[in-house]
Amino acid sequence: MKGLFLSKPVAACLLLTAAWTVKAQPVKVEIAKNDSGFVLMRDHKPYFIKGAGGTAYMDRLAKYGGNSIRTWNTSNGDQILVNADKLGLTVTMGLDVARERHGFNYDDTAAVRQQLEKLRLEVIRYRNYPALLMWGIGNELNLNYKNPKVWDAVNEIAKMIHQEDPYHPVTTMLAGVNPQVVPAVIARCPDLDLLAVQVYGGLAKVPEQIRRAGWEKAYIVTEWGPTGHWESTITPWGAAIEETSSEKAEVYKRRYEASIKVDKSCLGSYVFLWGQKQERTPTWYGLFTEAGEESEVVDVMQYLWTGSWPDNHAPHLDSVTLDGKRAANFIYLQPGKTYPLNVYAKDPDHDPLTARWELLPESTDLKNGGDRESRPQAIPGLITVSRTDHATLKAPDKAGAYRLFLYVSDGRNKVATGNIPFYVGNPSQK
Repeated sequence: MKGLFLSKPVAACLLLTAAWTVKAQPVKVEIAKNDSGFVLMRDHKPYFIKGAGGTAYMDRLAKYGGNSIRTWNTSNGDQILVNADKLGLTVTMGLDVARERHGFNYDDTAAVRQQLEKLRLEVIRYRNYPALLMWGIGNELNLNYKNPKVWDAVNEIAKMIHQEDPYHPVTTMLAGVNPQVVPAVIARCPDLDLLAVQVYGGLAKVPEQIRRAGWEKAYIVTEWGPTGHWESTITPWGAAIEETSSEKAEVYKRRYEASIKVDKSCLGSYVFLWGQKQERTPTWYGLFTEAGEESEVVDVMQYLWTGSWPDNHAPHLDSVTLDGKRAANFIYLQPGKTYPLNVYAKDPDHDPLTARWELLPESTDLKNGGDRESRPQAIPGLITVSRTDHATLKAPDKAGAYRLFLYVSDGRNKVATGNIPFYVGNPSQK
């Protein structure tokens, strides 16, 4: 029988993981009830979660006052947990649980059992890392679901985790605070230690909604951010209108201060997304651009976490117009005709600003629940820039839906973003 060959990098990684696992000691995390609500206790000390979803730019998260990250699965879990510990961060570790909307059948008892045992191995592997804060069972399992047996499976997973790991609380992440879903979770998942909800435009209403739904334990918010694409104004041709980065900064701050900051049953939150992704657009949910530039929302998060603003502020975008109109005006253009673009932006630090533009077809690869989407391919050669605050667009010759993106940079890795959806031609003539 031939021996198993491991490359040097892989072998070194396995040895590092094994050595760390041997030396690692779990840090006890528990939830305490007091007269006013609940407190998360880590190593017998109060711990309020100032977190972000995603594993990008973890060093910046720690630098800006964040203390925790959240994952959606255990991929690369060893390295994430080791790196988080070095930076003084904790991790809410996601366990990837199959979703009914992706075809999983919760009436299939063999498949449910197989999933449970697979997750048991993941829990055993990661339970002793000191950076581990808690476990998150699945992500938005209530989204487009019909079979309530999913909650029975969630509770069995919670039971299993408590058996294998008595040191860390267990939750499951729900899409919204649905008044029908939460009672089902209460009835079928008594082994959950806390609830996790994911809410965008309605964040300020969460404390009231949680109580009305009958949840009497603690909770956290594991995703929150801008107004969601499903909550936004929709153009006649079906494009959602996105807030500018400056508008997002204002709503992040206002909604956080009205809910997460003041509700004594809330143990903290994970802002979405500490990184960048394509979801409806390349800029909708990420606090960073693809190049790693930081938006005004990052400034707001530093303020919310620390009480202090950064020394260098991101540019502020008051508005951007196409043919003198804003996105909410539902802009129609004629093929091949040229139109003016105007930018109204300023920098709080008086840094010189530069603008860059990108024209994309409106995305048609639209998914639900954050599933992976493909980025549309940029259309070159139709934008002419004369100044930071002015440019022109030649409308594409082909009729259809498009979106124009603006990035205003201060040259110091801070940026403001905005975009305008528009339609070339007449939608009724498609």
